[in-house]
Amino acid sequence: MTYLDDETRQSLHAQVLLDVARALQEDVGSGDLTAGLIDPARRARGRILVREAAVLCGTPWAEAALRALDPTVQLTWHVAEGQRCAADTVVLEFEGNARALLSAERTALNFLQLLSAVATKTATYVQAVAGTKAHIVDTRKTLPGLRLAEKYAVRVGGGTNHRIGLHDAVLIKENHIAAAGGITAVLRAAEKVAARAQFIEIEVETLEQLQEALDAGAKMVLLDNMPLTTLREAVRTNAAHAGGGAILEISGGVTLDGLRALAETGVDRISIGTLTKDVKATDFSMRLQELP
Repeated sequence: MTYLDDETRQSLHAQVLLDVARALQEDVGSGDLTAGLIDPARRARGRILVREAAVLCGTPWAEAALRALDPTVQLTWHVAEGQRCAADTVVLEFEGNARALLSAERTALNFLQLLSAVATKTATYVQAVAGTKAHIVDTRKTLPGLRLAEKYAVRVGGGTNHRIGLHDAVLIKENHIAAAGGITAVLRAAEKVAARAQFIEIEVETLEQLQEALDAGAKMVLLDNMPLTTLREAVRTNAAHAGGGAILEISGGVTLDGLRALAETGVDRISIGTLTKDVKATDFSMRLQELP
């Protein structure tokens, strides 16, 4: 996991084990009735291959699923985590208890197909903005219970994580502004939790709101659903502000077709919910071979 520092790697490892345990309990439950037909002493050799071009992601989860049911399984990865691979590439070969391999198959493949899809899609968006200053950023629009896994996959694909949840950063949106009594008032209130937040960001919809936010000391601003001409003016307004300006992020209605034009406005970040909520699973398959 070269995408993580040591502390985050340890935390993720614990999350991987939790994710896999939950998935296996959901799938296997009180026992795999079909795999139970196999001689418990029988061993098998097998491989997992990807049926389409992809960025491989999810190997820690797949490996944990296989090892959870057969701690002695022998695994040989032929494609590294985060590596691009062509269609019909064998990514993993393994040998172990036949029953265990059969029972772990779907869980291992489910993690690979989801996380590789997120990483592959992210990599496509990252490539589309190459050469600009814009970073591709995820959102909280994730599958319930799999947020850390999906956000990890975004990083594998070259993207950047936004806040993990409501607890680690402040994102002030339209309804917060209305409830608090305006942009200036809500930014003043946010100062009370600044020490507990990784960042404080506020959403604006007009250039007038942007100016007010900058005047109130905003250091990160989300430009919501602005047309290109307005975005360019927002970047100029931000650059000219006496306070030094803020980190600018675009959100809302972002598509791959229009992504390059958005990045070329000069914004710092583009957040895209579809990286994690609208993914088409990458096609993987597993094949077993009986050992003599």
